[in-house]
Amino acid sequence: MSTTSSASTPAPRPPTSTTSESQSLFGEEVESIPVENPQQQGTKRRTTSDVWNHFKKKNIDGKVKAQCNYCGRFMAGASTSGTTHLKLHIAKSCPSAPKEGTDIRKQVLVKQHNRARSKGISSPSVFNEEDQKASRRDLARMVILHEYPLAIVDHVGFRDFVGGLRPNFKIVGRNTLKRDIKKIYNEKKQKTMVEIDKNASKVAITTDLWTANNSKRSFMVITAHYISGSWTLESRVIRFIRMPSPHDKYSLSKILLECLSDWNIDLKLSAITVDNASNNDGMMKLVLDKLQASSLILGGKLLHVRCAAHILNLVVQEGLNVIGDGIEKVRSSVYFWTQSPKRTEIFEKVSRQSHIASTKELVLDCRTRWNSTYLMLSTALIYKDVFPRLLCCESQYQSAPTNRDWEVAQIVCEKLGYFHKVTELLSGTAYPTANHYFPSVFQLKLELNQWLSSEDELVKKMAAKMLAKFDKYWSDVHDIMSLAIVLDPRYKLMLLTFYFNKMYGSKANEEIDKVKNLLFELFAEFDIENIDRGVIYSQVSSCTSTSTSTSSAAHEHDDTMRDYDLFVSNATTNIGQRSRDIISEFELYTSEKVAPRTENFDVLGWWKRNASKYPTLQRIARDILAIPMTTVASESAFSTSGRLLSPHRSRLHHDTLEALMCGQSWLWSELKSVLKDATIQNILDDYEEDELEESHAMELSD
Repeated sequence: MSTTSSASTPAPRPPTSTTSESQSLFGEEVESIPVENPQQQGTKRRTTSDVWNHFKKKNIDGKVKAQCNYCGRFMAGASTSGTTHLKLHIAKSCPSAPKEGTDIRKQVLVKQHNRARSKGISSPSVFNEEDQKASRRDLARMVILHEYPLAIVDHVGFRDFVGGLRPNFKIVGRNTLKRDIKKIYNEKKQKTMVEIDKNASKVAITTDLWTANNSKRSFMVITAHYISGSWTLESRVIRFIRMPSPHDKYSLSKILLECLSDWNIDLKLSAITVDNASNNDGMMKLVLDKLQASSLILGGKLLHVRCAAHILNLVVQEGLNVIGDGIEKVRSSVYFWTQSPKRTEIFEKVSRQSHIASTKELVLDCRTRWNSTYLMLSTALIYKDVFPRLLCCESQYQSAPTNRDWEVAQIVCEKLGYFHKVTELLSGTAYPTANHYFPSVFQLKLELNQWLSSEDELVKKMAAKMLAKFDKYWSDVHDIMSLAIVLDPRYKLMLLTFYFNKMYGSKANEEIDKVKNLLFELFAEFDIENIDRGVIYSQVSSCTSTSTSTSSAAHEHDDTMRDYDLFVSNATTNIGQRSRDIISEFELYTSEKVAPRTENFDVLGWWKRNASKYPTLQRIARDILAIPMTTVASESAFSTSGRLLSPHRSRLHHDTLEALMCGQSWLWSELKSVLKDATIQNILDDYEEDELEESHAMELSD
């Protein structure tokens, strides 16, 4: 009997049956058939040649035939016929056989698959056309989710990995991958459109315009925000569109209006949050003129929301302008000692000699970003005793900060610390509902008022300038922030009264009444919307006679009576009754005890549970709390767009970029609905556990 290596070929089974199966060199089961000599029936000959991975032996009319696994052709298969003709068939004649260079594992899997099918059983090695499509989709989804380059499909290491994991999978090229990505984008776009359209609440929009650092192309990102039927705050990037020059108010308004119309948001829009650029002011005026005032909250009174983060930036920049050269020596010293590796080594050596425990690195600020100035000063202050010693180490270093310079740096750092904390809140990745902003922003206002009483003239000048800028923009965010805090059951009118008494003094009640009146206007508007939808409130029937109620009941499905219902609801007596009902619901809400002020209080969950108790207030809360007070949700798109437009993607078509950006937003939203703590992972998130733990320990020691 002919055999291969004894280490890889198991011993033959007892010759009690005419056929058996054994393991080939590759771990594959191959058939053994009896030899043609009937007197040697107890002996079996094994098919040891690799060519039998491509053929099956069959007994036809008493003759042994070899059937090709690919084209099905029958050829001589007896042992006396040899295998040369079979090899030539596979190598040259068979139109369907794998050619030279094909992984042998694929051949084995094909034979296993064919045998499993012939026996009517499933095999884990089965990989059909549907599996190929599913794997292609998984590949495209992976690239979208984690920002892998499209060229990954050409990388040798990746292709080898996939080939080893699933030899049957045919790796696609970049163009096919791009088509698969756009297919996912189109599918998810339709799904997101339907989701937003069917959602009962209004939709808020944030938008911003950025120019990528490594290209001359500009992009406008538009993000939709709304509270879903399950009372969760949702955000979706709905456009990531290239913006050709000029970036004037006409171009901006045209693109924004087209987007609102395409997504059917123009009739359910609550507010648009933008930064404080002058072209945005012009854009908002044009948008307001084009939209139907009747579809907007209070006729568009709350439509234009200025980004609170940008307002804080303007306020702080005003204060830093007063300081001027007060921190210039600190800045120049940081610049000097961060300019070369050799200087950095000298600085670190002197720091260790000075027994400075911190390992934080000096970082130079960007003058247009005040938070970088704060971080520069806070780090430099740790090493303030090191800089004088450096005068002896480097002859070119001659501008060490004086004691007064450090005093100014200390003052500025302390004053900017609170602004930095609030900015981190506004710029958080978990975008808070509108009620989160009021306490922090009001506290900033009180801090500035206190600075006016400082004994340090520099602080007083800073405070005066910053207060003037704060008051200029305060009215633009005052209304929505105040409404949002009243709709927080932990505060209601209590926090408003607390802060307004400190801010407005004797005029506090007047300011509180303005907020109440604004809320009553919303009550009336939402009440009319319910009438327009055919919802007849109990107060209407209570103000009409029994006969009228009976008549209304008889015709409740008759659209011809709808105008009559609207007429009755607008009658003077009914307006008075409805106003009393409005006040009654509001008074019930404000008279009850405030909810506990716990750290993890779920304001949306509270309104979901209390819908039947406060039906109108709940609808108002659902629309107001979803309005973002900052454009951070749009700007965060550019925290990844910097990578999207990095060198390996800088030449991608803008349609592909939009598919990647929007697709990532939609796919991660789906994942977060299942994995509550899911965070966006991307190609740059690379670290080792021990490095992360060491870094965390250093931060704690600092």
